[in-house]
Amino acid sequence: MFPGGGGVDMQQLLQQAQKMQQDLATAQQELAETPVEGSAGGGLVKATVTGSGELTALVIAPEAVDPDDTETLADLVIAAVRDANNSAQELAKAKLGPLAQGLGGGGIPGLPI
Repeated sequence: MFPGGGGVDMQQLLQQAQKMQQDLATAQQELAETPVEGSAGGGLVKATVTGSGELTALVIAPEAVDPDDTETLADLVIAAVRDANNSAQELAKAKLGPLAQGLGGGGIPGLPI
């Protein structure tokens, strides 16, 4: 028995769970298709990743290329990709946060957590 003496409408619970699953799948697909950009060195290196973190583009300005200092260029590439991935993670939190809370955070009324 649940608090309040009422029973749980299992059909309603199932429908809510299915809707949440569909919403989550839709949000994940949108993330996979959303480009997110990061940069380093004041824009000398720009990286583009999808919202799911896949690197899709890398642009390096000619002035960032010094044949005698490839370490700095490598550091700029790493920093740009890291910046883009951090932005992708923030986007994922924004899109998936409410759905993830619903899965375990009491998002289905009547279901004890």
